[in-house]
Amino acid sequence: MRLSELVALAAARAPEALGPAAAAPLARDPDVAAVVQDHRRAVPGALFVARRGERSDGHAFAGEAVARGAVAVVGDAPAQEVTGLGDAPYVRVTDAKRALPWLAAAHAGFPSERLRVLGVTGTDGKTTTSFLLAHFLGARHPTGLVSTAAVRLRGEELPLEGHFTTPEATEVQALLARFLASGATHAVLESSSHGFSQRRLDAVAYAVGVVTNVSPEHLDHHGTFEAYVDAKATLVRRARAAVLNADDQGFAAFAAAARSAGARVVTYGERPGADVRLRRVEEAPGALDLAIEAFGEPVRARLPMVGRYNAWNAAGALAAAALEGVPAAEAAASLPTFPGVPGRMQVIATEPFTVIVDFAHTPPALAKALAAVRRPRARTLVVVGSAGERDPGKRAPLGAEAARGADVAVFTEEDSRSEPIEAILAEMARGADAAGGRAGETYHLVPDRREAIALAYALARPGDVVVLAGKGHERTLERTHEVLPWDEAAVARELLPPGAR
Repeated sequence: MRLSELVALAAARAPEALGPAAAAPLARDPDVAAVVQDHRRAVPGALFVARRGERSDGHAFAGEAVARGAVAVVGDAPAQEVTGLGDAPYVRVTDAKRALPWLAAAHAGFPSERLRVLGVTGTDGKTTTSFLLAHFLGARHPTGLVSTAAVRLRGEELPLEGHFTTPEATEVQALLARFLASGATHAVLESSSHGFSQRRLDAVAYAVGVVTNVSPEHLDHHGTFEAYVDAKATLVRRARAAVLNADDQGFAAFAAAARSAGARVVTYGERPGADVRLRRVEEAPGALDLAIEAFGEPVRARLPMVGRYNAWNAAGALAAAALEGVPAAEAAASLPTFPGVPGRMQVIATEPFTVIVDFAHTPPALAKALAAVRRPRARTLVVVGSAGERDPGKRAPLGAEAARGADVAVFTEEDSRSEPIEAILAEMARGADAAGGRAGETYHLVPDRREAIALAYALARPGDVVVLAGKGHERTLERTHEVLPWDEAAVARELLPPGAR
C-alpha cells in the first residue's frame, strides 16, 4: 500500500487525529510494508510513527528507524525538528499517538469492521471471562482470543510478549487481521483501561462490551478512581451492546454510559431482574454448581473452577455469548469441559499440601482468592508481592488483605523494576501490621521470590493450602537491571518436596 493511500484511509476515519497537514503532497510515495511505533522494530519498508511518551519522544529515534529500513515517518513535531530522515518522507499529523491506531488499522484493512469483536474489561476477572466467552463462542463460530494469559486462534497458541493486558495498537490490528485471514468470524479482546487511555484500542469496532467489576486500580496512571472508571466506560460507549454486572458498585455509571451512546444493556448477577440471574452458587470439590435463570430459561451448570466470584465471570460470558446466538443451555452444557485459564486458580499439587498459582495482584482479588481456598481445619499460606512503578497505594492494602485472609503470609518481589524491593515490602508490612499481623510469626519478608516460595513450603503442614499470588501466567520477572525468565507454575513444581503430587 502506498503511503499516500494509507494516510488517506486513516484520515477518512480519524480526521481529528491526522489533521489537514496529512493531506500535503509528498515528494516521495513509497510502498509501506508495516506500521511500527517502536523504532527497534523498524524493518525495511516500515512506516515509523513517532509518538511522545511519558519517558521519551519517538521523534528523537526517527533517524534510527530510517537507518533500520523505515521508508517514511509520521509525527506531530515540525519537520525541521526531526533529524536523520535522509530522503524518507515525513508526514506531520495533529496527534501521532491518536493517529497510530488508525494507520495500523488502515494497513491491516480495518479488520475489526469485518469481525464480531467482543471486548471484556473490569478490574478483576477479565481474563477468566474472556477465556469462558471464547470457549462458548468457539463451539459455533471460528473465534480468536487476545488476553493477558494467552493469544489463541482456532486452538493454536500464538506468541505473547510482555506484561500488557492490551498489546500496542499495531499488534492488536495485526492479530485481528490474522484472525480474519484464518476465517474467524469472532474475536474476544481483553480490553484494559490502559489500552483505552493510551489509544491502543481507538480503531477497534466493538460489537459487544462486557464489564466484570470495578475497584480502585492503576490510579498512578489514571490519577483518580473516576478517571479510571471513565477509561473503562469507553468500551460500553463504543459497543453496540453492553453486558454489565448488576451487583457491582460501578453498574450505574457503566449503564448510564452505555445508554447515553444508544447501546443495548444486558445485565447479569444475583440482583432480581438481571437478564442472566445467578439463582444458586454452591461450592463443590474443585468446582462450582450453578443454577442460572438466563433470559427467563432455567439452566444448570458445573464450572470446574474454585472461587464463588467465578460464577459471575461465567454468567457474564454466558450473557455475551447469548447475544451472539449461542443458546444459554448449550453454553451451560459446555462448562464442564472448560479447560481453565493458565495462572488463574491453577492447582499445582494436592499432596502433602495444596499449591495454587493465581494472578491475584489487587487487594480485592487477593481477598477473593484467599476466601475461595479456605478450608476447615487447614491453614492458608500466601506468597505475594506488589509491583514497582505501579500504583503504590495498593501495597499496604495488599499486605492487610494477606494478613486478614491467610494464616501465614510471605511478602516478596513482583516485578520491582526500578524501585527498591525493601521499600515495597515495608509498605506491605505496614498494612499487615495494621491488620493485626506479627512480623516473623504471621508474616515474613523475603525479597527473592524463589526463596519466598521455598519458605512457604517449609512452613506448610499436610493439608494446608499455599497460594502463590500475583505472577500467574507471566513469563518474566523484572528487576532493576534485569528481566529474568519466569514460570511460576514451573518454579512451584520444581520446589515441591519429594513425593508431592
